[in-house]
Amino acid sequence: NLVRVIAPEVGGGFGVKFGIYPEDVTLAVIAKLFRVPVRWTETRVEHMTSTTHGRAQVTDLEAAVEADGTITAVRMHVIADIGAYPIFTFIPDLTLFMGVGVYKVTNVDLKSTCVFTNSTPVAAYRGAGRPEAAYYLERLVDVVAQELGKPPEEIRRKNFIPPSAFPYATPTGQKYDSGEYDRALGKALDLAGYQKLRAEQKDRISGGDKKLLGVGMAVYVEMCGFGPFESAVVRVEPGGGVTAFTGTSSHGQGHETTFAQIISDHLGVEFDKVVVRHGDTLNTPMGNGTGGSRSLAVGGSAIIGATLKVQEKARRIAAHMLEAAADDVVFESGRYQVKGVPAKALTIAEIAPKAYAEGLPEGIEYGLEATDFFRPPQLVYPFGAHVAVVEVDRDTGHVSVRDFISVDDCGVRISPLLVAGQVHGGLAQGIAQALLEEMVYDADGQLVTGSLMDYAVPHAGDLPMFTTDQTVTPTPFNPMGAKGIGEAATIGSTPATVNAVVDALKHLGVRHLDMPLRAERVWRALHPAKK
Repeated sequence: NLVRVIAPEVGGGFGVKFGIYPEDVTLAVIAKLFRVPVRWTETRVEHMTSTTHGRAQVTDLEAAVEADGTITAVRMHVIADIGAYPIFTFIPDLTLFMGVGVYKVTNVDLKSTCVFTNSTPVAAYRGAGRPEAAYYLERLVDVVAQELGKPPEEIRRKNFIPPSAFPYATPTGQKYDSGEYDRALGKALDLAGYQKLRAEQKDRISGGDKKLLGVGMAVYVEMCGFGPFESAVVRVEPGGGVTAFTGTSSHGQGHETTFAQIISDHLGVEFDKVVVRHGDTLNTPMGNGTGGSRSLAVGGSAIIGATLKVQEKARRIAAHMLEAAADDVVFESGRYQVKGVPAKALTIAEIAPKAYAEGLPEGIEYGLEATDFFRPPQLVYPFGAHVAVVEVDRDTGHVSVRDFISVDDCGVRISPLLVAGQVHGGLAQGIAQALLEEMVYDADGQLVTGSLMDYAVPHAGDLPMFTTDQTVTPTPFNPMGAKGIGEAATIGSTPATVNAVVDALKHLGVRHLDMPLRAERVWRALHPAKK
């Protein structure tokens, strides 16, 4: 309590800011010794060289498959480059936890090996282990389909965990809460015009078109909403406004909007009269922060818990003011009213002053405030289906994404516009990982892509207009039925994009290409294939 920490809007995280760096401690020591404010600045090159990197796995995969396409077993050996220091060695474990994905595979042989190298440490990057698992499995399923000469959607549908099996215990120790994978895939394929795309692809091949068409799909499931708890304090002020304090800390996701919506709906207070405070140890409760797409499923549940406690107290005060029995007063349509007598009703703005005034009945304390700690009974598991449509130039190997369709299921959506923002950003990152982004070291261990002049990030022109949609499969494990969405789109978009590129080349005998699928790599695969 002698040190106050204020976390301002930092503009993003994605994992690189999850851990503690030596500079963080050094700055605090300098500020204390000299009793002056200290600011840390670094160049982009310094940042990309010294902060953690992501992914960095090489994996061997095998599957046992029956003639009809039933996958009976999966073997996965993940070799993870963790850099020079073992900061986040649990990330390969997350990959193994999701080692069966959306499929009812009962026999698995999964292991991981962490390898020290003289490179920057590897830590969480948007998705943290789950994108890797989805990539491995969705590539594996496409290879199975290619080997058996069957459509990739047929192999997926044959092996999906059916909705009737939920909650579903996987052989990796996960307990999936809810899912309708076939519905999501069907919707994505319909939105893509899948059958027309296959006909167009066939026509292009037979006509010798300069640009090859590829259609790729991926169906993913991920895990999020970890504990051990999250906290919230909700206080109705005497003037009728509401101040909420949360243990999570937003850095651009829009928690303030979503949490205010929840409070507005459950208290009947106007949205613009709700203020959400976070990131200040002087007034916010102890929490576990933002990460792993947990803020709504866990933090939002704490907000609801505290809000419902306030609602109950407001109902009892309203009963006193309306001269009615507490059991006869209900909260409906934003007002506290006597059952069957809508005219006898009060708003929270009318109740709030009374909560701080003389004359409260015995047993009701002054004030209108509550604290809640929500402890999730288990993780939640968002899922979705993505379809990528790409064109590959025969002469140059350049890949352009013509269309991208995503159907993501994060349970009940509180703020659809914020969900759309998370999905669009995730798709951009996932597609960029598939086609462009790579941290390259030379033979001496020097980083050669340490600036945005050398490290390829996507421009707006590299991406299509996304077609996004949803299915809604609530989770039974929190009061909203909500799951996470912050990382989901990153997880499905990478394998869908790679599958699309390989699909464009498979009639030439190409079975697999490693990421990133830059033009040179695709061109080298194209020309031996043509010979």
